[in-house]
Amino acid sequence: MPQIFPRSADMWLRLALLILFGGLVGLLIVVMVLDRSDYISRKGWVVRQPVPFSHEHHAGALKIDCRYCHDSVETSAVAGLPPTETCMSCHSQIWTGAEMLAPVRQSLAEDKPLRWNRVAELPDYVYFQHDVHVNAGVGCETCHGQVDTMPLMYRGEAFTMSWCLDCHQDPAPRLRPREAITAMGWSTELDRREVGQQLVKAHHIDTRHLTHCYTCHR
Repeated sequence: MPQIFPRSADMWLRLALLILFGGLVGLLIVVMVLDRSDYISRKGWVVRQPVPFSHEHHAGALKIDCRYCHDSVETSAVAGLPPTETCMSCHSQIWTGAEMLAPVRQSLAEDKPLRWNRVAELPDYVYFQHDVHVNAGVGCETCHGQVDTMPLMYRGEAFTMSWCLDCHQDPAPRLRPREAITAMGWSTELDRREVGQQLVKAHHIDTRHLTHCYTCHR
């Protein structure tokens, strides 16, 4: 019987399968790396706003407490965004003619709120409450980074499920006294874990169910 395929056919088939397998593995690696990259999580990416608000200036240089603008962070699921009146409580007297503040003055004159763009945004299927975390001793910078060093606001953390679980599995070292919640760069000479464990007891935090699916997905 005559030979249908040349002797080299087996070699080419093996080479083609090897290339195909290598390509699939390479594609999988690329997808995994991309999924964990800042490009997907938006960590470190500046979000454009209607007004170039500087946390570095307001929270850093002027030492304005986070709660002055985010006034519902201790009592509500959402931290709250400042209404125009909050901005104008200062800027009706200082920097009154600044060009960059024109949208704020227009907002007040037209009685239309500024449309701030969310920086720290979670998917709709994630249940999150600011007041629960803040009152448990989770500082603002734990999730948002040291905003007092940000000329323009960007996402300080990736907000991935694994990042949240790291804290829920071992919250003690990440907790701080309530009076230090808004303090940027807070530190203590005491052992952080010991301080956190005391706060877990003081705030009656039930750590047994923090990693239950229902805690974050309802």
